[in-house]
Amino acid sequence: MKSLYHPPMESIPYTKVLQALSEPNRIKIIRCLFESGSNNCTAYSIELMLKKSTVSHHIKVLREAGLIEGRIQGKEHIYSLRKAEIDEKFPNLLPSVFAVKEEDI
Repeated sequence: MKSLYHPPMESIPYTKVLQALSEPNRIKIIRCLFESGSNNCTAYSIELMLKKSTVSHHIKVLREAGLIEGRIQGKEHIYSLRKAEIDEKFPNLLPSVFAVKEEDI
């Protein structure tokens, strides 16, 4: 079974996290994960009205920045926010991201 790469939180620089969050659709994915707990690419494709390949790219950037983790369940990739780890390494990052109104993104 193919496993997904998740960088250790201690190796992730703040600038990489900010770069990953610089794209509005990625913030929407992070918010969706925060609200739902976990989800898959198909759900984002429908909700964001983006092609699945575009969503997959955004997911990869978020995963490589250490913001989300994924697991393979059957044919689906299920993703979740690494909230506890993010809060520990970057206190108040997520609350500040979620404080921005959607129309201001």
